[in-house]
Amino acid sequence: MKIGIIGATGHVGSHLLKAALAENYDVTAIVRSPDKLSVSVPVIKKDLFDLTTADLNNFDVVIDAFNAPRGKEELHKSSLVHLANILSGTPVWLIVVGGASSLYLSAERTKRLLDTIPENSPIHPTAANMAQSLAALKEVPDVIWTYVSPAANFIYDAPYTGKYQINKDILQKDMAGKSEVSMADYAKGVMDLIETPQKNVHISIAGNSENY
Repeated sequence: MKIGIIGATGHVGSHLLKAALAENYDVTAIVRSPDKLSVSVPVIKKDLFDLTTADLNNFDVVIDAFNAPRGKEELHKSSLVHLANILSGTPVWLIVVGGASSLYLSAERTKRLLDTIPENSPIHPTAANMAQSLAALKEVPDVIWTYVSPAANFIYDAPYTGKYQINKDILQKDMAGKSEVSMADYAKGVMDLIETPQKNVHISIAGNSENY
């Protein structure tokens, strides 16, 4: 299995890289700054917006772990549209590290987490743009994709527990009423997804706050 990870030096990307190597996948880091990698792997040194179909069409899976900087939140949408366009018509499976904002609050699917975030909240620009990126992805034809939302609280330095669930596009809460997952558990969940594919769907991965 040949996997390319865009943003492999970032918080989520580094966890995904570690998890993919643990599964003995053939992994390539797609990054702007290879010197930031903590492990030795093949590298494509390019900005995301400079990537072409030729750069990616030899992979079985491309994982998009790009994170737009504060003040440039619109890049969440434009970057994902770019990736979808260059992968349209190819057999490459695009797995997107999404946001929780697009998750629904109930099975009726009438209200999303985004709808509960005040517009003056500092997290609203990221939440709104990530939700828009999912909508834009769905509009690009002939792309194989999976949009994987984390729980509402996505924890960088919490441990791997192995106690997580892959769910539908509904915000999951544990018995304590919390919606949390460590990036380590999320990354392993993405590896599980690769082994048991769910394609052209929006799903989520949530853990148990008792373990964090």
